[in-house]
Amino acid sequence: MSSALTDLCRYPIVQAPMAGGVSCPQLVSAVAEAGGLGFLAAGYKTADGMYNEIKQLRGMTGQPFGVNLFMPQPNLADPSAVEVYKHQLAGEAAWYETPLGDPDSSGDDGYEAKLAILLEDPVPVVSFTFGCPTRGALDALAKVGTYTVVTVTSPEEAQAAQWAGANAICVQGVEAGGHRSTHRDDPQADDAGIGLLSLVAQVRETVQLPLIASGGIMRGSQIAAVVAAGAEAAQLGTAFLVCPESGAHLLHKQALTNPLFVRTALTRAFSGRPARGLVNRFVREHGPYAPAAYPQVHHVTSELRKAAARAGDAQGMALWAGQGHRMARELPAGRLVELLAEELDAAHAAPSTRSTQ
Repeated sequence: MSSALTDLCRYPIVQAPMAGGVSCPQLVSAVAEAGGLGFLAAGYKTADGMYNEIKQLRGMTGQPFGVNLFMPQPNLADPSAVEVYKHQLAGEAAWYETPLGDPDSSGDDGYEAKLAILLEDPVPVVSFTFGCPTRGALDALAKVGTYTVVTVTSPEEAQAAQWAGANAICVQGVEAGGHRSTHRDDPQADDAGIGLLSLVAQVRETVQLPLIASGGIMRGSQIAAVVAAGAEAAQLGTAFLVCPESGAHLLHKQALTNPLFVRTALTRAFSGRPARGLVNRFVREHGPYAPAAYPQVHHVTSELRKAAARAGDAQGMALWAGQGHRMARELPAGRLVELLAEELDAAHAAPSTRSTQ
């Protein structure tokens, strides 16, 4: 591991920022106390909500942690396409007895206000999703001592992040659960994602920055694989989602290993942006017709997803999951970090053991 990342965590294990309440202070503190690097997810929260979680987390651990921000999105959605999709979802609204949300709610996720708080009251690490900040923003964070990470899905995005002044790159393979962190939402590229090992190797040859590999990682042996490919650390989301400290809904946790859900897919059904989740009824019925309209579709379906959760209906929920979801282990987050570290050590020792036989 590079010296900067070594200072942040004992093990090369990063708990991914999962928006929607999953990456809560309880989960982040447990990971940090065990020697990993935990992330709060500021996405979909108000600036005050983010700050309150930071204060709560500081009261739970003195270890380093990170905060993830969503970059503001350009308004490229076709309003007529969103209206057509709303009509398609009318049956869902009637079934769950809840109104559809307003597609014209805030589109910048309070980015500037959140950034201002993080500059005034710095945290150890800030990462970015859905784009690359300006050099001015990254330089300002550097001046207050914050380590910055930009999430990318291609070598070209990694190069842009290096030019902008990021300290490190989070390389997201197509296997990853949740939203694809593309810097530009191009519907023509929905099927053009690159697998993690190939992407890490390509990015390693493109930039000189430390890399954090993310996508489908569930075991210490996989962490060893991405480190061998050129990463300094691995970021895991789905693996931590089932932990008791996670803020994920119980139905979501249970679905990851439920044989009823046999595969994942990238879908725009819930948010208007490609995101990998378990294939359920909502994805099958609405995914093919969902427009490229983020965050408008996210706002439209927000109340539907909440109503499905209240009704105990996993078939109407956004069950974000990486391709390795069937390997999830329901362990306390601290124990999971320890087990991953043990598996990583075993993987590193295995070649030398075989060579002596």
